Parts: sequence; C-alpha cells; structure tokens
Amino acid sequence: RTFVMGVLNVTPDSFSDGGRYLPHDHAVGHALQMLEEGADILDVGGESTRPGAKVVQSGISAEEELRRIMPVIEDVLRERPDALISVDTYKAEVARTALKGGVEIVNDVSGLRWDAAMAETLAGLKCGVVLMHTRGRPEEWRDLPPSPDIVAEVKDGLSQLAANAVEQGIGKERIMIDPGFGFGKKFEQNYPLLAGLDELVALGYPLLAGVSRKSFIGRTLARDGKDAPPEMRTYGTLAAVTVAVMKGAHLVRVHDVRQAVEAVKVADAVMK
Repeated sequence: RTFVMGVLNVTPDSFSDGGRYLPHDHAVGHALQMLEEGADILDVGGESTRPGAKVVQSGISAEEELRRIMPVIEDVLRERPDALISVDTYKAEVARTALKGGVEIVNDVSGLRWDAAMAETLAGLKCGVVLMHTRGRPEEWRDLPPSPDIVAEVKDGLSQLAANAVEQGIGKERIMIDPGFGFGKKFEQNYPLLAGLDELVALGYPLLAGVSRKSFIGRTLARDGKDAPPEMRTYGTLAAVTVAVMKGAHLVRVHDVRQAVEAVKVADAVMK
C-alpha cells in the first residue's frame, strides 16, 4: 500500500501554515492528531524552504532549528513511542541531534548538497534518507529558466544524487527519492512531472511525492485572476495525490492527513 507522511512545520513562515504550529502545544497536538488520522510517518521541519526563502548561510542557525523541533519530537515520542518520525533538514548537525532523539528518517530537500558534512554524517547512522531534487535554491527559483525536459532533468538529477549517496557510504536500501514538486520548477512544469512519475520509479528507489498545497495547484484553481490560497487547495491536492499513487508513488507527503488517507485507500484499491 501507499504510505502517508504528515507535514508538521514548526516555523513562523511556512508557505502553507506559517506560524500556526510554532507554539509547542499546537505542534504536539497537531502531530498526535495526524497520527490518529492515519499518518504512517510525521515529517517535522523547523526551517521554511518556501519560494524566496534565504537558506544555507542566510538561513536560521542549527541551534534555532533544534530549539524549535526537538521539544516537539520528544513530546510526541513520549506520547506515542511507536511513532515514526522524519526530520526535514539540510543541516548535518540538526540531523545528527534529531536521530539521537529518536527520529529515524532524514528528509533533505537539497539531496545532501547544501551541507558538506551531511553525507558523511548519515553514512555513519543507520537511518532512512530522502533525497529531493531541487533546481537551485529558494531565493533563485523565480529567476530560473524553465527546463527543456523536466522529467528527464529530474530523472538524471535523482539518479546522480542517489549514486553520490551510495558512493559516500549510504546503503541503497536506505534511500528514497523525491522529485521536488515546486522546488525550482515553473508552475506549468509540475504537471508533466506528475504525469511522468512512473519514469522515476524505474530508477529502482521508493518514490515520495510531495504535491500537497503546492503553488501549481493554487494556480490551476485560481479565481478572478488570483491563485487559490493554500487553505483552499485541499481538493486539488487530493486529485494530485491520487494521480501520484496511480503513477507509482510509494509515499505521499500531505498536510490534510485524514482526507489523503481516504483518497490513497481508494487509489490503492484501483491499482490492486
């Protein structure tokens, strides 16, 4: 069956729910709610990588990121010791500390490229690793030229990221790949990428699809010349999630867990 990853942004500036779950009690409560609704994995992040965000040298410090996420992770695991948690970070120090605190997966939007110490750190720790394809950095996305063949570019990029990870000591069986919807892809290019997901499955790695509330959905659902805001993209997200499952995704990353769990069950039944 397809697994469902629930998104928990412990940030003041996420594109989808900026600040809503920054207060500790709100974050823990929402995490436990997503688990009750059927999330198989919780993906906890403490730094926004929304379009235009400053990252790497200009981003928040590892100390601040850990200050945001670790109390939440610790309390969730205290309440639900069986919970499977992923940390959404590109910093080796954050990954190392989170893994010591009970996290089992590192979800790196940079594909191990933004912190030179990340690959070596993860090679020595027996955790799952998600490698995402990103074209440039968030502050560069608005000015990037469109790709002439987005599916081929993403497939080649993910193949290289995975090969590099294996070369640096990360076992192939620990790797999952993510095409990075919206991460440096122009609005109109996300649909060919979604339609071509089955080509990425051919790379031989489990495939994560993170389409939830993305801007390309908001643009498609626009009214009166205005993109639909993130909170109004649920039904469009469910359509994209269903397509992703039927194109071979093994895991979908979503904000609206209950609705996605139901959509995935139906899509899985069709695929069977």
